[in-house]
Amino acid sequence: MKKLTVIVLTLFCFTVSLAQTKYSGTVRDEKGNPVNGATIHLLNTEVSVISNETGLFNFPIVPNGIYSAEISSVGFARIERKIQLPLGVDSLIITLTPSATQLDAVVVTAEKQELNIQNVPVSITALSTRDIQAYRLWASKDLKGIVSNLYAADPGDGRNVISIRGITSTSYDPAVVTYIDGVPQFTLDTYIPQLFDIDHIDVLKGPQGTLYGRNAMGGVINIFTKQPDDQVHVSFELSSGNYGLERYALNIGAPIVKGKLYLGAAILYEASDGYYINDFNNTNFDRQYRTVDNIYLKYLLNPKWSFTLNMKNLWNRNQGAFPLDPTIELALANPFHLDQNAIGEMVDNSLNTSLQVRYTGAKMDFTSLMAYQSNYRYYKAPVDGDFSPLDIISIVNDYGKQWNNVNAWTEELRLSSPTASASPLKWALGSYLFLQSAPNKQGVHFGADAALAGSPDSNYTIINTTKIKNKGLAFYGQLEYALSKKFAVAGGLRYDYQESNAEVSGLYLPDGSTVGFPTQADTSGKTNYHALTPMLSVSFHASDNAHIYASYRQGYRTGGLTQLSSDPSQPPLYPYQPEYSNNYEVGFKSNYFKNRFHANLAFFYNTVTDVQVPTLILPDAITVIKNAGELVSKGFEVELEGLIVKGLQVTYHFGYTHATYSSGQLSSNGSEVSLDGKQQLFTPDMTSMLAVEYSGALPKLIGVNGFIRGEWYYFGKQYFDLSNTQVQSSYQILNTSVGISYSFFSISVWMRNITNARYIAYAYDFGAARLGDPYNYGVSMKFRIR
Repeated sequence: MKKLTVIVLTLFCFTVSLAQTKYSGTVRDEKGNPVNGATIHLLNTEVSVISNETGLFNFPIVPNGIYSAEISSVGFARIERKIQLPLGVDSLIITLTPSATQLDAVVVTAEKQELNIQNVPVSITALSTRDIQAYRLWASKDLKGIVSNLYAADPGDGRNVISIRGITSTSYDPAVVTYIDGVPQFTLDTYIPQLFDIDHIDVLKGPQGTLYGRNAMGGVINIFTKQPDDQVHVSFELSSGNYGLERYALNIGAPIVKGKLYLGAAILYEASDGYYINDFNNTNFDRQYRTVDNIYLKYLLNPKWSFTLNMKNLWNRNQGAFPLDPTIELALANPFHLDQNAIGEMVDNSLNTSLQVRYTGAKMDFTSLMAYQSNYRYYKAPVDGDFSPLDIISIVNDYGKQWNNVNAWTEELRLSSPTASASPLKWALGSYLFLQSAPNKQGVHFGADAALAGSPDSNYTIINTTKIKNKGLAFYGQLEYALSKKFAVAGGLRYDYQESNAEVSGLYLPDGSTVGFPTQADTSGKTNYHALTPMLSVSFHASDNAHIYASYRQGYRTGGLTQLSSDPSQPPLYPYQPEYSNNYEVGFKSNYFKNRFHANLAFFYNTVTDVQVPTLILPDAITVIKNAGELVSKGFEVELEGLIVKGLQVTYHFGYTHATYSSGQLSSNGSEVSLDGKQQLFTPDMTSMLAVEYSGALPKLIGVNGFIRGEWYYFGKQYFDLSNTQVQSSYQILNTSVGISYSFFSISVWMRNITNARYIAYAYDFGAARLGDPYNYGVSMKFRIR
């Protein structure tokens, strides 16, 4: 009995100590009224609490120290402030300001930790949930123009070519890497471009090789989806528009066990009839529909340990994946009409899964992130390879699921200084491992009219197979030291190693036959390479509202082995080396008038060595890479945002890029092309965007708010081939939207490209071109519970 009494007293004292260790505070508005439902999140932890009807909130037990907290609530400007735990004798009081009179504080994850954007020595464009909705961002290619010096487009199949500051994706290994919820999207095949259920997007401009590694030589697009918490969140959004547009999204987030276990689920369905008419059979050419889901299961063992399981799926069907006219001139002369006899439905299925384990401690923080990605992509029927009504060339790749099925495993481990540390020294160490398998089998069919393409025979298929296996590892470290309250320096280094293996073979197969003869015997090749990517930055915080920085950063894009093609000047299994970018940048970030105006400016000078130049081999439709020459890219970007008067917000983004090749020769189809002085592909020399929005309460309608918004975009001259003969002159686009909201419901009407500007969004170096989207309009409605 005595022992039982001691145990009970011990447990009681422990419980009391826990209760005393919890930290509490209140959230109020400017008039001192309590704010119900405000979210208080301790940055770089899993601690996120909600204020009650009296404005009171309680933090769980966390290590003592100084934390940065992000506080947000509907109708109020998001703020960030320092909180020292344990609290002193004074209680913690947080005051929020209406969003109509103050801009949001912006928190980004540029350095793989949550920081205020104004304190990060990198040029960044950050987009919040509100921004994503206002700009109507439905796919990653919609970022073009919004992000200064960024351009994005695709030939119609969803594989976006993205360029930042003249560093562009020219192969299936992108030069701008996309991260979704901390997971790098390994290649253009495996990432999911649809944007829905998004919390925020951070676009880092310039090389980020030290922390982000392979393929981050042009920049990083960081996409974060919404996370479930202790409140129930349910929303349903539907949109309808011309060209048969339909879009439905359902998002649910809820606690299964409050404070412990959470479930989040989102599903999207979208479809359209497409913009193009096929004159061959007088039908819509690029009809498409897709379903995407995003499912979360998060478990908090305690405030220090968390486990998050995530799964994303894409089921995409596109009945006319390449709406291309043979030349730019034809595309502009007869807009959104083409004439193709082969109409193949593209089947595109992707799976992304991940498991994250996170620890926040008094001595260090730890993160483990393991991911698996796969993509199975094929054409149910042949795709037109000559973009004409004649039976000349078509592309075939439906050879079973063992082919054209890309798989990748990745694992990242990261240790860093503790979140609550007051030390002037911040550090991070990590490792990265990957395995990739990419078996490709593709046939080029020469039909009855093949003689028009110079073929000596007809009605046969050349089948090329390439089996690629890549594996690699990396180690990185970064240190930041605050010399004083105003000066800080940072440096880092990353080491990467990759090994690539490939096997190729070729076969000539006459129509109606199951037996052919080899055009290329089974051949294998192997290569490996190393890469070191350093960084160094110096920061000067002139005041709490002004930050000046200078940095040097290096990035690289992975090398590999060329595929098998029909061009004798492009031998298979030819190793091409990584290309490296060296970026020198000076920037200035500031905010004024009690966070009513932000002004960010950056100048950059970037050199790229061993540039990977793509050559599209016809009629194979295979891209072959070679290292050829050097590129110099220089320019600047300005991003301004301000609340002019209550409810009137103006945003202006401007970017200038001059990217030219300084040397190099390229061999293509038996001829030599000099790259000296040529402009870079997919790189407008200027991007400019102005957005003006007025919002506020509607008179005589209690609780009803309205907005009206206009957007103007300007894209400068750009080229689509290395000879600089395929060109798009500068053009402008106007968008507008208007809407109202009341309680749990909102509705908006939007119009895009309202002047119906005609321009080429994407073109191949041989001339085939796709137009940018025409004038389109629609209505969107949203219902939500909190």
